[in-house]
Amino acid sequence: MPRNITDHGTPDRFVSGTIGMPGDRTFYLQSRQGADVVTVLLEKEQVSLLATKLIEMLDEVGRTDPEVADAEPAPEDLEPLETPVLEAFRVGAFGIGWDTTSRRVVIEIHAIADDVDVPDIGDDEAEGPDCLRVWLDAAEVRAFAQRSSALVASGRPPCPFCHLPLDPGGHICPRANGYRR
Repeated sequence: MPRNITDHGTPDRFVSGTIGMPGDRTFYLQSRQGADVVTVLLEKEQVSLLATKLIEMLDEVGRTDPEVADAEPAPEDLEPLETPVLEAFRVGAFGIGWDTTSRRVVIEIHAIADDVDVPDIGDDEAEGPDCLRVWLDAAEVRAFAQRSSALVASGRPPCPFCHLPLDPGGHICPRANGYRR
């Protein structure tokens, strides 16, 4: 099956978002370039990890580039996901890199693919998992990471004993020998 690669270049909007109530949320990444909107489904942990790794990359680049180190986040995007939310694919892997020429971060988001290796960044071969590619400057990356971190943190609070998420009525804590907390 031929590979679908969507390269939004510098998107008009690139955000994470959810649908549903805490404990029953579905996480998405959404990119919009003009009228073209691509939405991909992913796990909460993937959103958190992507935000963390992007900031780590900016911190590393910022050690030698003061302009990147001092970049303030772009204006906060508090708008919900654009509707209708039509899932293009489920995320299997990410690729991130820094392009010194354009001074932008490239993010490649790859679909889950059985028995297919994730290609290198910029590899546009005909075979492989579907891919969404975006390029963001340091301010846009910081804004994305800030929104993503807040989104992850807005879920159910963790149990102070076992750190698993608490349901509104409590939960059966493994650290309390099965007693409800």
